[in-house]
Amino acid sequence: MTAVTMIFEMTRDYDIIMPIIIAVAVAIGVRRLLSRENIYTIKLVARGHLIPKALHANMFLVRHADEVMDRNVIVLPAETDFAAFLHQTSSGGFKHIVVTNSDRIVGVLRVNTELRRGLEGSYAGVLLGDVAQKNFTIARAQDVVFDVVERMWRHGAAMAIVTKSTGHLPRGST
Repeated sequence: MTAVTMIFEMTRDYDIIMPIIIAVAVAIGVRRLLSRENIYTIKLVARGHLIPKALHANMFLVRHADEVMDRNVIVLPAETDFAAFLHQTSSGGFKHIVVTNSDRIVGVLRVNTELRRGLEGSYAGVLLGDVAQKNFTIARAQDVVFDVVERMWRHGAAMAIVTKSTGHLPRGST
């Protein structure tokens, strides 16, 4: 539109407007055939950055999963006593627990350890494997957050576990 306006203002010729619009449309079409990116985004894409195509894109969603994940994660076996875990946890706040059984992920758990005061005895005999949620998904570190969120929504997952692995990811029989 800028090219059309500038040329019209310089020539003041109404007959040239339609050929200019057609020329600009053909130029844009040829550029899109040769390269999906424009001069503003081609260097960013070459450096490995993801560029959203939507007009009002959320830049948070195009970051990689390892950039936004919570790194305060504890990996514990399913046989761990839940009351003992609450008793040994010293710092308050939320803890993300990945529950494993023979090096396979069987569930996840998000525990507010601030609530542990006076509740340790009420969970006697309860194992982490008993209370772990099975509705989780696994994402790779290089996955885009938008794809991870979409996968979580599709699977009804409450949490995504981010791994560094690029090969087979262990998962329990859920």
